[in-house]
Amino acid sequence: MAKLLEVSNLKTYYFTEFGTVKAVDNVNLNLDKGQCLGIAGESGCGKSTMALSVLKLIKPPGRIVDGKILLDGTDIVPLPPKEMRKIRWKRIAMVFQSAMASLNPVYTIEKQIVEAILTHCDISKEQAREKAAELLESVGLRRSNLRNYPHELSGGMRQRAFIAMALSCDPDLLIADEPTTALDVVTQAQILMLLKDLQKARNLAIMVISHDLSILAQICDYLAVMYAGKIVENADISTIFSEPAHPYTSALIAAFPSLKGKKRPLSILPGEPPNLANLPKGCAFHPRCPKALAICQEVEPEIIEISSGHYVACHLYGESRKR
Repeated sequence: MAKLLEVSNLKTYYFTEFGTVKAVDNVNLNLDKGQCLGIAGESGCGKSTMALSVLKLIKPPGRIVDGKILLDGTDIVPLPPKEMRKIRWKRIAMVFQSAMASLNPVYTIEKQIVEAILTHCDISKEQAREKAAELLESVGLRRSNLRNYPHELSGGMRQRAFIAMALSCDPDLLIADEPTTALDVVTQAQILMLLKDLQKARNLAIMVISHDLSILAQICDYLAVMYAGKIVENADISTIFSEPAHPYTSALIAAFPSLKGKKRPLSILPGEPPNLANLPKGCAFHPRCPKALAICQEVEPEIIEISSGHYVACHLYGESRKR
């Protein structure tokens, strides 16, 4: 049985005057209906570019240079813009990190949701209005909020309204890029619970992108960790937190408070992700890695399966550790 989404050897590069920026480099991911996949990593590691690639929203000077993005077994990479417009919103929708920037400030919430429905669904305007009202109720808002403009709603209400709009055409996959950024802790928890409830109610596949591991731990079934445009570790959420294999994953977890057990001091990961237009030789993480071997400075590690469903790209595992 084919996965809903299969990303295979995806490469998305930006061709600039300063060199080729390898924002997404040979990424492989799978996601099925009803599953929630988290994409973790620091800013500048390629998370958002990977998500935009799935929607084919990469703008020049960037482009997908290689790889496949299979949606129900069909590769959408070669599809022309007209065909991709049929897939966006209808099959794959995206919630961006700033609802205020994503919603049109001069249109009411109703107008924006109804417009999305009428563009992609063959129903009447009255039916679209009723569906818009039902969508608002499904995300915890009132029907009367349809008459509001974005600036009349709080940050959490705007994010709920945008989630409603993203769900307006009943997509199979919802991509949420930093969906709780700039929201207070209580509202963050409410939005996360909403996404989890929608996932169960609609058998919805969700891809959540965040640098905040505590958010991903609450909602995700699986977690992929990105660094320098690559997936460095991929496993189910419990394995990642209980048995992190890559030193980068361990460092990210150590920088956040423990969700269970005794309190422990937080650690800081020194340095910053490399310039994607001028990557170091070998493993891109080796300049920051406390466990770096001599081979790490020369040879880029391949991603291997170290236990059932647990993949890691690190010379500490497999044949490389014998060198």
